[in-house]
Amino acid sequence: MKVKITETAFRDAHQSLLATRMRTRDMVPIIEEMDKVGYHAIEAWGGATFDTCIRFLNEDPWERLRILKENFTETPLQMLLRGQNLLGYKHYADDIVTKFVEKSYENGIDIFRIFDAMNDIRNMQQSIKVAKEQGAHVQGTISYTISPVHTIDKFVEFAK
Repeated sequence: MKVKITETAFRDAHQSLLATRMRTRDMVPIIEEMDKVGYHAIEAWGGATFDTCIRFLNEDPWERLRILKENFTETPLQMLLRGQNLLGYKHYADDIVTKFVEKSYENGIDIFRIFDAMNDIRNMQQSIKVAKEQGAHVQGTISYTISPVHTIDKFVEFAK
């Protein structure tokens, strides 16, 4: 078995530390070095990145994706997708989910890591189906927490 590492600094590190305010122009200078590392993937899109590009950075998130794809020549790009919520904060209709996933793939996403915050599989089905139809690699994920009712046995049962 081979361990594969996905680097999440371009999505999660500045999401947690800088309120997702890293600009595309601040990412580009380090891409060549990151691309040489041999990561399984670079998770660089999804979560709050889309909203922040538009609302706070005055950047086109689609253009960011295209620039990242153009510069990462060896490493696949991955995104975190909130299932039926896409990158937003509400559920979207299936036709919107379909078009968004198609355009994400078309603009450079190779791997879709898809979750639903409530672990409701129904909210992941459309995006998983469409991503697979595009030929993308899909990772269906489980939101994990610790509490008296969230036991390891329950998560294993859910995963099956």
